Amino acid sequence: QVQLLESGGGLVQPGGSLKLSCAASGRIFGFHFMGWYRQAPGKGRELVASVTNGATTNYTDSVKGRFTISRDSAKNTVRLQMNDLKPEDTAVYYCRAVLEVPRIREFWGQGTQVTVSS
Repeated sequence: QVQLLESGGGLVQPGGSLKLSCAASGRIFGFHFMGWYRQAPGKGRELVASVTNGATTNYTDSVKGRFTISRDSAKNTVRLQMNDLKPEDTAVYYCRAVLEVPRIREFWGQGTQVTVSS
């Protein structure tokens, strides 16, 4: 049974930093994609940042220069370093992974709340 375990959310003041982690556990034969999405109240879910098995990263425009996604392939873990946080970054952040288990399947984490407020 493959699961994604997220951690690192919380409350932070504007301008502060947080680091989110997403660890995939279980029988995993390969990695295709891992990414972070977020959903603010009353809005749809959007892709924030992602990394592929070719190490290609992608960011939504609003977080470029502030957020950095990184992957630890040995531990099937992806991290999102979030700096200079703004109130508009407030949302529930979800991890998504496309893994070989051994079939190629999509997995979602349970979500972690990030609140940016003074």
